[in-house]
Amino acid sequence: MDFAYSPYTEEMRQKLQSFMEAYIQPRIREHNNETQAGQFPVSFMEDLKALAREEGLWNMFLPGLKDDEPGTRLTNLEYAPLAEIMGRVPWSSEVFNCNAPDTGNMELLHMFATPQQREQWLVPLMNGEIRSAFAMTEPDVASSDATNITTSMQRKGDEYVINGRKWFITNATHPNCKVLIVMGKTDPNADRHKQQSMIIVPKDTPGVEIIRNPTVLNHHAPEGHAEILFTNVRVPVNNLLGEEGGGFALAQARLGPGRIHHCMRSIGAAELALELMIDRAQERKTFGKHLSEQGVIREWIAKSRIEIEQARLLTIKTAWMIDNVGAKAARKEISMIKVVAPSLHTRVADRAIQLHGAMGLTPDTPLADHYTWGRALRFADGPDEVHLQSIAKMELRQSNRGASEIYLTPPER
Repeated sequence: MDFAYSPYTEEMRQKLQSFMEAYIQPRIREHNNETQAGQFPVSFMEDLKALAREEGLWNMFLPGLKDDEPGTRLTNLEYAPLAEIMGRVPWSSEVFNCNAPDTGNMELLHMFATPQQREQWLVPLMNGEIRSAFAMTEPDVASSDATNITTSMQRKGDEYVINGRKWFITNATHPNCKVLIVMGKTDPNADRHKQQSMIIVPKDTPGVEIIRNPTVLNHHAPEGHAEILFTNVRVPVNNLLGEEGGGFALAQARLGPGRIHHCMRSIGAAELALELMIDRAQERKTFGKHLSEQGVIREWIAKSRIEIEQARLLTIKTAWMIDNVGAKAARKEISMIKVVAPSLHTRVADRAIQLHGAMGLTPDTPLADHYTWGRALRFADGPDEVHLQSIAKMELRQSNRGASEIYLTPPER
């Protein structure tokens, strides 16, 4: 196996790293000050997006770009180290139009939209002109099982009438969010996995009401993790995405690549936390010794490096599988890395916070934000427990039941 980056990947890595150093890192404090002051979106975002597009750092997440679509053509394997770099600064992915949940929505529209839907919604999303949200999770049911959703989508003539309540809908309070992809039930009496459909709902449609934007671990996200009420929301039947009853299958198609993108960024966040940990350990003294001379601190550093490398290797393997055999065939690996990466993210950030002392809890370092998002990722795109159950089921189906006969058979007398 060759673990080296291809020349093209290395070229893109260097280009992205240079862009981050020249344009993103100098704006981190300004970004924080503006969002904390309530100015959102931040004043310089559109300028940076235009510059990123000029530099060829645009829509890098989507391997299947067509000739007439703007973006940089990368495989999932080539994209992995780039997403890792973006993961060091959480808001930076928007600069390159590689931000969730827009990426997943663009993938859905790319695969399943009609020509009219592509023109109306995919084109402006790929151009970075608008933002979007994906409305699946509901507060009144266990949404880790998508078949539980209760939002009603009744067809009446040439329209669907939507009623229901969603929450933790990321991006919904972003001023540029113009469209929601909503998952609900069009036929409650159909087969369990054929009851659901996805419908495109413009955010300004009458009856769409944002109830609140709850904080996450008391962290306020201006783009929102909103609770939304849908009351007799009427949209044309041609807003149906894919076919009626195909919503569950579309959700699986959307969540696979999106999950691994989160994991790639988590590895970048963990790398940053480790770098901050090392810097702090080498400059800070307690009881006459640098922290780096303390055995427990060296153990934290060593464990963090080991765990990051393990997660990176599994992420790269999963990306390679998605490229070569498809997301469906790679679903076990996707679930495995989705469990591993968020836990790694929070574990390394937690060590770095502890090493920084109380300062690690403040906005003076990025560690508190990284820890918060890493913890939230253990729910995003399915909680750990659901992925663990899926992994176990696949292992049980694929097990070599003859092993016990070989190793546990009593010797002949």
